[in-house]
Amino acid sequence: MKKFLSQPRDQDSAVGSGSPEGVFCGVGVGPGMPGLLPLVAWEFLQECDVIFVPRAKSSKESVARRCLPPHQIPEERFREVEFAMESDRTLLAGNYTQLAGKIAEELLTGKKVAYLTIGDPLTFSTYIYILNALREQFPRFHYRTYPGVTSYCALAAATGFAIGEGKERVMILPCPDEMPELRRVIEVQDIVILLKIGHRLPAVLALLDDMAIGNYCAFGAHIGMEDEIVSVGISGLSKANPTGYLSTMLIRKKPAEQRHLGVHL
Repeated sequence: MKKFLSQPRDQDSAVGSGSPEGVFCGVGVGPGMPGLLPLVAWEFLQECDVIFVPRAKSSKESVARRCLPPHQIPEERFREVEFAMESDRTLLAGNYTQLAGKIAEELLTGKKVAYLTIGDPLTFSTYIYILNALREQFPRFHYRTYPGVTSYCALAAATGFAIGEGKERVMILPCPDEMPELRRVIEVQDIVILLKIGHRLPAVLALLDDMAIGNYCAFGAHIGMEDEIVSVGISGLSKANPTGYLSTMLIRKKPAEQRHLGVHL
């Protein structure tokens, strides 16, 4: 661990002339349960000089920050970054570029810098855009990405839902705006992992009901957090006023095969 931090491996960008001297790490802190992150990442965070934590503009606190064991890292090391749910790509690009500049300022002074993200850093995460912005500004610098437990892996573990057996086809999909598109995907895949559901959740639940496959699905929201919702099947979910924020669906179009019994349904 410590040797790596002073001498990044070949997969990491090497420091060149005029490039930052510190090291930057993206850290996936898991879906919500405090402490559900790789040991090597936790060791780095304890040594870190600066830790950037994202916070949604609509939230009072950072979800990613809550995933860390409490009171283990000095408060002064954290830098909170506010993100708004913007659809304007130009505005978002400006925000990522600005944040990359702040991170680079710390790296240029030789500091160890981390950016926290819930789930996995390279799976539908703001970290992807920040890393690309850093690469654009400083093509050669020390960096490493520590993977994290995704919401769908946590939901699978909580419900015993197998994500792929044998040669089953699995698709990870951000929820489409139009339900006919989602229906077509479900019809041609064995399992669909549905992310970024948001306000579309009532429409998704209605579609699964219409396809009569709700009993083969699993739903989770705020997995690992105090307000966690986990359901095998969707019949118990309220369709009147559900929320799809931080929600995940595991969708099967037919019952799982009883392979251990040699039964094919």
